[in-house]
Amino acid sequence: MNLRFAVVVATAALLSACATAPKPLQGAFTQVNPRDSVGAPQVGAPVRWGGRIISTTPGQNSTCFQLVSRPLAGTGRPLSSAPDATDGRFVACRAGFYDPAVFAEGREVTFVGKIEGYESTRIGDYDYQLPRVAADVVYLWPEVREVEVVRPYPYYDPFWGPRWGRWGWW
Repeated sequence: MNLRFAVVVATAALLSACATAPKPLQGAFTQVNPRDSVGAPQVGAPVRWGGRIISTTPGQNSTCFQLVSRPLAGTGRPLSSAPDATDGRFVACRAGFYDPAVFAEGREVTFVGKIEGYESTRIGDYDYQLPRVAADVVYLWPEVREVEVVRPYPYYDPFWGPRWGRWGWW
């Protein structure tokens, strides 16, 4: 009985380890999303925000990203299970050059940093306030690709064949 208990505990520990955030994304953060941070400004608050890239704009000394924010999973990855769920938009800037061909529109990325202020932008005819994050970490997530597995037909099936009939040998 003790062996079964040990196996269950070890399995649970392994599965919970799979749900933790990568080391650069770990830490303590203010539990506020971009939309709520505009209503109650929180300049200097440490945040971990992520989403899908709208645009990547390299500048002279830094690169700024505009994102549609998404709720984050326990791993820190933006949730793609609810594609219409959004926490608003935000801008994140980081020193250095980040190639717009790699950090392309639609890619998922998570930032760790501090809210350094707010900037106004126009989206269509709407004036929009975007929180601006001074990013310490830029974490680009690998693309998830769906693969369709196709079995050639006719395929080998030991329970279907002329020798045994439809329901096997019995």
